[in-house]
Amino acid sequence: MNAKRFEKYRSAAHFPPTDCSPPPLKTSRYLFLQGQIGRFFSDLGVSLDRNGHTVRRINFNSGDRLFWQLPGAVDFTGSAAQWPDFLQRHLTAWNITDLILFGDCRPLHKAAISLAHRLDIQTHVFEEGYLRPEFVTLEEGGVNGNSRLPRDAAFYLQAASCLPDWGAGESIPASFSRRAAEDVLYNLSTAMGSWRFPHYRSHRPWHPFVEYAVGARRLPLKVFAQRKTEGQIERIVNGACPYFLFPLQLDADSQIRFHAPEGGMTAAIQNAIHSFARHADNHALLVLTEHPLDYSPVDLGQAIAKIAAAMGISRRVVFLRGGSPPALILKARGMVTVNSTIGITALTANIPVITLGTAIYDMAGLTCQDGLDAFWQQPQAPQPRLFDAFRRVLAARTQINGGFYSAEGIAKAVAGAALRLEQLAAKRQTLPLHAEHPQHVAEAQLWSPPEPTPQTMSA
Repeated sequence: MNAKRFEKYRSAAHFPPTDCSPPPLKTSRYLFLQGQIGRFFSDLGVSLDRNGHTVRRINFNSGDRLFWQLPGAVDFTGSAAQWPDFLQRHLTAWNITDLILFGDCRPLHKAAISLAHRLDIQTHVFEEGYLRPEFVTLEEGGVNGNSRLPRDAAFYLQAASCLPDWGAGESIPASFSRRAAEDVLYNLSTAMGSWRFPHYRSHRPWHPFVEYAVGARRLPLKVFAQRKTEGQIERIVNGACPYFLFPLQLDADSQIRFHAPEGGMTAAIQNAIHSFARHADNHALLVLTEHPLDYSPVDLGQAIAKIAAAMGISRRVVFLRGGSPPALILKARGMVTVNSTIGITALTANIPVITLGTAIYDMAGLTCQDGLDAFWQQPQAPQPRLFDAFRRVLAARTQINGGFYSAEGIAKAVAGAALRLEQLAAKRQTLPLHAEHPQHVAEAQLWSPPEPTPQTMSA
């Protein structure tokens, strides 16, 4: 991008100035790696640049180039084995203070986080929101299974004592058509520019065009089956049989690939159905719901039918397409999940939850700790006081009100993220260079916005 076009983009009206007071003692030097598909990282870079910081970028493919609108970017065209040396040279040459990326389990990102840790460079990881749909996640060091937040009830009860009541944040619009269009543009650009990046490999287990082909075949079937699914949900919710809900996740999701038991979703489904057949009451149902964005080549519905038939409980196992509507969650006797954030939704409704993988909310007092076999007979609801404390700390430390899939959501997320990053920089400059992250009340305060209100506490 030439300088004239960048200045026009830099001063665009959709970048509200961040109300950060006081400003950092020194400006920071940010290096962006791969982000969520779309403009969010580019817009955040512009906001930080406007506030006087240095912003750099490394592109891994032509899709990254397409959505990055600032100067100061370089392309990494080498192999994975060459990546650490390439990155270290640029971290040193640019004197980088902070690394920003989306998703901490992508292979190149994992290597970058490890290197940044050795060089005392702060790493900021974005992800989809823990408290969806009105928030995005921003954590230092790692997210989800790699989060630095402790799994200790006493920490949250103490830390929350200095935080305000939970505020759900402003409503954030999201456009599926925009998300789909940007995804197609990104992957088409990546494919057309593959000659420039001959060694690039996606972190996903199969090519996106495979998912597009599966989606083209399944989407009409989902639309056709919608009325049938709605009727099934109504009968389950209003029926006499108690039911347990198991919302399925995407096999391609890093939370399944890196933070779930070996075997992914198919193994998790098999374990759940086998345990349910042996230990649940004979009149109870197990309802498994398809992830609304599941267009993988693996048809989990067929796998569920075969496993249930082999265990002789086909009539007690139900598979629903299209996701888990609120009514289905609210009436469930309990929820089984690998580690999805929908578990937090269930905890919000005081529904018992058990996790099969590593989850940020999996701790005594919130989720069942006695194992899956016992869960069917004695599902334990979360402790309301502990969940309230957990949610307040989670929001204050990791959540930004905003979204990735609309202009309004991106603008709000950019403003909140820029403010949070500058607060962190200012706080760090008042602490010893090698201070450990304190596991006490001050840890939660470090990530809290100044004078929060119930509406803006996580902006």
